[in-house]
Amino acid sequence: MVSSKQKSYRNGIWAERFACLYLMLKGYRILGRRYKTPVGEVDIVALRAGTLAMVEVKLRKDLSTAVDALGYKGRDRIIKAALHYIASHPRYQDYGLRFDLIAISSSLKIRHLDNAWQAEP
Repeated sequence: MVSSKQKSYRNGIWAERFACLYLMLKGYRILGRRYKTPVGEVDIVALRAGTLAMVEVKLRKDLSTAVDALGYKGRDRIIKAALHYIASHPRYQDYGLRFDLIAISSSLKIRHLDNAWQAEP
């Protein structure tokens, strides 16, 4: 029997793969998936036209719920992980940086919010 936690984990992995394919079709190069740091995790690190996109993926029943699923603490965790990524990969320090959200509904609708939030200075 598959537990609810295992099902959520598998669904999350699937959603991230789907989001990577979507981004690649839009011309992004995927630099990393599930980038884990001591301060947080970034689902997808992607590059296009001199800009690093730190992408959070949310899979929910509908798109509006998925968009609303990322709160302040989650955004802060991603910002810290992004800064860790850049510190660990100095070749990207002069690139633009933005934070994106990809929302996916259970009916496979997808919404890409590029520059979904800003890092506070």
